[in-house]
Amino acid sequence: MSVSPELMAQVMALHEQLRYHNHRYYVLDAPEISDAQYDELFQQLKKIEQHYPELQTPDSPTQRVGGEAIGAFQTITHTIPMLSLGNAFSTSELKDFERKLKERLESVDIDELEYCAELKLDGLAISLIYENGVFKQGATRGDGATGEDISHNLRTIRNLPLQLNTLKPPLLLEVRGEVLMPRAGFDKFNAEAQQKGERLFANPRNAAAGSVRQLDPNIAAKRPLAFYAYSVTQIEGSQLPATQYEVLQWLKSLGFTISDDIKTGKGLAFVEKFYADIQQRRPLLAYDIDGVVIKVNDLAKQQVLGMVSREPRWAVAYKFPAQLASTVLESVDFQVGRTGALTPVARVKPVFVGGVTISNITLHNMDEIRRLGIEIGDTVEVCRAGDVIPKITQVLARGESTVAIELPLCCPVCQSPIIQDEKGVIARCSGDVYCDAQVQRRLAHFVSRKAMNADGLGERWLEQFLEKGLIKQSADLYALNAEKILAANIEGMGEKLAENIITAITKTKQTTLQRFIYALGIRGVGEGTSLALAQYFGDLDKIKDASMEALIAVPDIGEVSAKWIVAYFQEPLHQQQLQAFVDAGLTWPKIDIEQAQHQPLVGQSWVLTGTLSTLGRDAAKAKLQQLGAKVSGSVSKKTSVVVAGAEAGSKLADAQKLGVTVWDEQQLLDLLAEHRV
Repeated sequence: MSVSPELMAQVMALHEQLRYHNHRYYVLDAPEISDAQYDELFQQLKKIEQHYPELQTPDSPTQRVGGEAIGAFQTITHTIPMLSLGNAFSTSELKDFERKLKERLESVDIDELEYCAELKLDGLAISLIYENGVFKQGATRGDGATGEDISHNLRTIRNLPLQLNTLKPPLLLEVRGEVLMPRAGFDKFNAEAQQKGERLFANPRNAAAGSVRQLDPNIAAKRPLAFYAYSVTQIEGSQLPATQYEVLQWLKSLGFTISDDIKTGKGLAFVEKFYADIQQRRPLLAYDIDGVVIKVNDLAKQQVLGMVSREPRWAVAYKFPAQLASTVLESVDFQVGRTGALTPVARVKPVFVGGVTISNITLHNMDEIRRLGIEIGDTVEVCRAGDVIPKITQVLARGESTVAIELPLCCPVCQSPIIQDEKGVIARCSGDVYCDAQVQRRLAHFVSRKAMNADGLGERWLEQFLEKGLIKQSADLYALNAEKILAANIEGMGEKLAENIITAITKTKQTTLQRFIYALGIRGVGEGTSLALAQYFGDLDKIKDASMEALIAVPDIGEVSAKWIVAYFQEPLHQQQLQAFVDAGLTWPKIDIEQAQHQPLVGQSWVLTGTLSTLGRDAAKAKLQQLGAKVSGSVSKKTSVVVAGAEAGSKLADAQKLGVTVWDEQQLLDLLAEHRV
């Protein structure tokens, strides 16, 4: 069907009108026409596109209303890694940030250094790519190196420009910013969901993150999301202004929304004043924040300062203190882990802290309870450590009638006697394979990502399988089929899901000896010890038959761990289970012991801390293990190297105190490249 020049001109005019009014409404909050008039223009364009599909372009205003659902997210590699920011929590840490700037900017009077102060928005960081002014692609931050393509959902965000507001757009522009759900929209959305009996979101950040990671864009289109730009990472065919503040104003002129609270000033006195002002006004803001961001304003100076590991040297997040609340400790339950360890969990009167309602708080062990001096009935102070993990910080007031927290004498699940270690810190259920809680936790560990990696087989289904009598131990998973699962009439289990679970289980039959040993859940045998056992013995039968003396000869295996390993393989039920695994057809590649024991990092202990940009922590750990290193979670005098990424914390401080060698991420990458792993 031919399209007349007049019709094409009409479509372009409608595009222009709708973009203009959309910007006035969603970005400037200053509409010039009524909703009915806007809808009339929108429907006019929609009808033309329905009759002439060739006129529908990706940047058309009609493409904001959703579309076809996608089957799965595609992975995108960021051309320039999405960096995280270093944190400052006090004036002294802020001074340390400025001291480091002074060291790098030797010729600059630090008191005259200009900063751009912005809000640290509490949403989901994303990257947007524009080609010739038209929105091309958007992705999540992911691990910093790779993210997920969420373009289909980003197109539905009303204030995100699908076409830049300029006659001379850059050939390529990458804009980064935050997707968030403003508080007013969040409250309205949750109120409507409650009326419909639907699930409520805990806080605006979770709501935003969950919305943009929907496979169906029609769901995202119904959510009140907004995008706030805060930086330009790539630009071709145009030139950026000279300062961060001017870049943000330029982005605003292109049609992007930026925060209203952006200021420039000189020295830390300016920063502290901005911080105090925002902290006071925080409850009145339209959206959630968790601090302010301080950036060196001059882009040329940013280039001189450069990056360190995964964070820029020229910016820091000045975080607000953890939000606190008081509540009452109503009871303490004891949960049983896969090794039988009992973990006390505080049940507190529900309290809202930092955007989340808290009712359960882990107390770790009896030592923590004694340290806090808490009793049931006390009024306690609660915070979210790092704005994430709930924690009881102190007792605020003793209750009128309190009850001391006592360790149970018997397991709360199987009633077996409780035993304690020599220090009286860790208590365990002695029921072992006869304790349902331990069996369920071991099953969950067996199928977990770092063990056998049975994708999609979560604790919910394992619990159902146990209750229905489909399985009693890990080896029973390999006797399942879709027909057996469906015959058990498990709620929510359909034919397709049952088939997917069987496919996931079948895939785990091809594994590695290290993964298999780790999956067994032997007490004291983590990933590093599993790798050491696999590389030292190279064969499961040799590990099973190993004596205490032979096991102690393995690097980093001591007498206690050796004792636990021997005890595990001597247990008749475990021997039966191992044979069942063999009969089920589990296999793994043969290990060349000679080669494994002569790897370059054999005998060395490495620690990873902070965030790594090029490699994720898991990938870096796996590569170091390929070279023979033990990767530990704590720093000691025996640690060979600590690799410190962005936001490295106490482990880096421990390494510096002990004089342990500290590497940055680039040094690690050079080592891996040298050995081609």
